[in-house]
Amino acid sequence: MAVAEIVPADIREWRGQAVVDEKDHRIGTLESVYVETASDEPYFVTVTIGLALKRRLVFVPLDGAVLGPGYVRVAFPKALVKQAPSIGVDDVLPAEDEPEVFAHYKLEYVTGAGGERRLARR
Repeated sequence: MAVAEIVPADIREWRGQAVVDEKDHRIGTLESVYVETASDEPYFVTVTIGLALKRRLVFVPLDGAVLGPGYVRVAFPKALVKQAPSIGVDDVLPAEDEPEVFAHYKLEYVTGAGGERRLARR
């Protein structure tokens, strides 16, 4: 299977697949997809990392990500992803924490015209 650009309909089917960095170092397992609310397009994924009793979900952007056979390769180094803002495995990102996720990756954060949040879990 060849590596392919991520297609919005496809990424939701990759839950449970390995997530690797740009050098193919395994980061963790894809847990969920967060879409940009303005477009409903996949924008971030959460990746399960940590040991059994200390698992957490870190956020990583899908910009530049590609799908391969059994993995999603993100365009960010493993060390940066592991230091990203995180939530518990049963939690959802609070709206007030969204700017921190974007800032970690040096991405611009702008809410909707009415102050709507930028990300929604799918």
